[in-house]
Amino acid sequence: MIRTLIMIGSICLAQGAWAQAQQPAKPADNGSAAAVKEKSKAQQFNDERDELKAQYDLLIQKQRAKLAELEAEYNRINMDNRLASEKAVGDLAKVKSDLDRISSENKLADEKFKAATAAQNTELQRLMLDNKLSDENSRKAVADVAAQLARLKAANDLAAEKLREQALTDTREKNAIELEMKRMDLKERQIKIEKLVMDSRMDKLNADLALRARKEEWKKESNTEPVYTDKPFANGKLVISDRRIAMNGPIFMSSADNVTDRIEYFNNISSAPIFIVIDVCPGGSVMAGYRILKAMEASKAPVYVVVKSMVASMGSVITTMAERSYAYPTAVILHHQMSSMAWGNMTQMKEQLEMAKQWDERINLPVAKKMGVSLAQFRKMMYEKNSDGDWEEFGDKAVDYKWVTGVVERIEETGQVKNPDMQETVRTASRYNGGLEEKTDEKGQRYVQLPRLAPYDFYAIYNPDKYYR
Repeated sequence: MIRTLIMIGSICLAQGAWAQAQQPAKPADNGSAAAVKEKSKAQQFNDERDELKAQYDLLIQKQRAKLAELEAEYNRINMDNRLASEKAVGDLAKVKSDLDRISSENKLADEKFKAATAAQNTELQRLMLDNKLSDENSRKAVADVAAQLARLKAANDLAAEKLREQALTDTREKNAIELEMKRMDLKERQIKIEKLVMDSRMDKLNADLALRARKEEWKKESNTEPVYTDKPFANGKLVISDRRIAMNGPIFMSSADNVTDRIEYFNNISSAPIFIVIDVCPGGSVMAGYRILKAMEASKAPVYVVVKSMVASMGSVITTMAERSYAYPTAVILHHQMSSMAWGNMTQMKEQLEMAKQWDERINLPVAKKMGVSLAQFRKMMYEKNSDGDWEEFGDKAVDYKWVTGVVERIEETGQVKNPDMQETVRTASRYNGGLEEKTDEKGQRYVQLPRLAPYDFYAIYNPDKYYR
């Protein structure tokens, strides 16, 4: 029995040593696909070896269990019945025989296991050699890759150096460009400063010119306000405001429009006096003159008629019939009968003469009544003073006949606030012909063509030299 136990222990020790000796070497990790494949094969052989070892261990355990049962049976037989020793000896022999058989079987199993393990070890050795070869190839490949990487690094370093040199060149060029741009910017700023200086000078010059122009504009006017007074005439002086209407040249419809429109306009502003100022007026259309008279009568503001040089015919009627009229002492006021011409057959001319008589009565009878005489006496006085019937008087004498309200020694034109030299004023004859175009006939005589009269209208105009035609 003891020998059997020693045998079993030896078997176990041998198996443990064999198992320890059969542990596979750790394959090298070469990181390549071939190495991984070889490792897979080695792992498969290890798994098969482990499975055989497990089967062997299970078989040993079974034999141990069976040996333990036989040993127990042997002891029982030896203790219970010494008498049956022969039988026990026989049984023991049998057991021993079985033990020998089992031992033989175990040895056979060990031989089979060793044979299988030897094949596996051979394959494992082959795989290990393959792994070493693969590792060597991998190291060579890694060396090649490292050499290639070194070459690439050298090439990269060379390229980087070239790029650095190019960058330095670009930087120098960029710095040069920036320096040039700064110079240009400085020059531009200098130009701007110079322009600002020039602009400042120009502004000063423009300001001086503007100031000079304003001074000139200032000089174009008196820069005083017209004088408005309810009593403009006092002590021989007449103060005229800008509510002034010039009535020069022949009186016809457009000149009547000029006077009547302004009378109405000034009335719509205030009730301050209005002044109709006459330099030279030879008379004109009785219809147009009559419109002026009616506008003067309808005016809410007092209307002053002022004669500075000469007024005749229809203009004298307007002056005489004005509620307030004044003249310089040497101004000439002339009254005469209305003169005209007829055209047509006898009947037509007779009708025109009757119409002329009616107009003569309508415009001269009020003048005669203001003088305190009849129309016939007025006509007689005309021829007593002048054989042509052109009765003219100076202003200081005209007061005696009530042709003017009074004589004015001084006239203050406060409404004349603009410099006359700055105005385009038409002087000489054109100023006194109402803007009519002056012409010269075939005899070299100057004349103006009067506008065509309206139906039933007549000219009451002083025209001794046939200037107005």
